Amino acid sequence: MSKIYFEDVVKSVENLVHACSSLTPSCERAISDACKNEVNQNAKFALETIISNNNLAKAEDLPICQDTGMAVFFVEYGQEVNFVGGDFEDALNEGVRRGYKKYGYRASVLDPLTRVNTKDNTPSVVHTRIVKGDSIKISFMAKGFGSENMSKLYMLTPSQGINGVKAAIIDAVKSAGSNPCPPIVVGVGIGGTAEKAMELAKQELLRPVGFPSNDLELANLEKELLVDINALNIGAQGFGGNNTALAVHIGKYPTHISALPVAVNIQCHAVRVAECKVEGRQ
Repeated sequence: MSKIYFEDVVKSVENLVHACSSLTPSCERAISDACKNEVNQNAKFALETIISNNNLAKAEDLPICQDTGMAVFFVEYGQEVNFVGGDFEDALNEGVRRGYKKYGYRASVLDPLTRVNTKDNTPSVVHTRIVKGDSIKISFMAKGFGSENMSKLYMLTPSQGINGVKAAIIDAVKSAGSNPCPPIVVGVGIGGTAEKAMELAKQELLRPVGFPSNDLELANLEKELLVDINALNIGAQGFGGNNTALAVHIGKYPTHISALPVAVNIQCHAVRVAECKVEGRQ
């Protein structure tokens, strides 16, 4: 049994949220490649502007987008960890609170009905899985809501099969149009229950942009759908062209014999994710 202390998690999360000031390396590469092959001059200008904005944000240590999102965490919590000094989720939220204040990020979280702002971008959304080990792996995502508002859940019938799955994903992207600030990354969850499919779709957005699934069938489906989505001519920032999406990331989970859930969670071009491992002390 190892000990992990409240303040260790707080400091780790405070550092993670700094991801709001730069695109991930894989996203930078994907946007650069998109810019090189873009045929629409207006869309090409939009991509060049995205690249310039990212470079400026890194140089000046500023957020790459004014919407610094809602903090989402996927946690792998070692079952041999003894967490000391408080509640684990409180530590995550304190790290968000300190980090967003330290880096001057916008506080966007509020009560859904009264619309009263919490003023510190908490609480965050936390997905925790218990795993073997004596450490805690924390993956952070700053999820902006121009893209989050485009989320879709389709409860298909099994008879709709793979063609129905493809049609649902294309429908989600078409209905989103330019709202999620393309070029986008399309996260997809297939199977499980309604909430499991939605969780899967968001978790797939943690994957480095354009890295294919380890499942060959899913990798081929990702490749096929990326071609189909980029043929929609929505394009960068809605200007048209051949770069509506940078990648499609698909995950799946066993489901019920009478079900075929398909969830789509779209990520804008501002991919802001980071992860760390907090090691225990003996």
